[in-house]
Amino acid sequence: MRISVRQLAIFLDEYPDKTPFPALLYLTGECNYGGRVTEALDRRTLGVIISEFYCEEILEDGYKFSPSGIYYAPTHGDYNSYLEYCKGLPQFAEPEIFGFHANAAITKNLNETSATLDAILLTQA
Repeated sequence: MRISVRQLAIFLDEYPDKTPFPALLYLTGECNYGGRVTEALDRRTLGVIISEFYCEEILEDGYKFSPSGIYYAPTHGDYNSYLEYCKGLPQFAEPEIFGFHANAAITKNLNETSATLDAILLTQA
């Protein structure tokens, strides 16, 4: 059964006291990104990843997106508090935020170094 965006908007208006996570998952995973993901297993993976962010637990203080606790849902505040939170995040994201093992950073760094050195060698006569 396909639900239109208009039907979802009506659904959202009918339940103002409850966060409709299933509707948000559908809007994000199926409507927004789903059309770009063609493989069935990739769509399932996308749904699992998005469900880590759209869940009831995110409304609780201290919900963490990563095991280290670097990435977490900030507490409710004003605009400047969110800016300060964003400024406190690492400039280069750690692999854990994407669900990868720490060794993925080693592979990424080796690939970047190799690409940089290859580019430098191409500039030489």
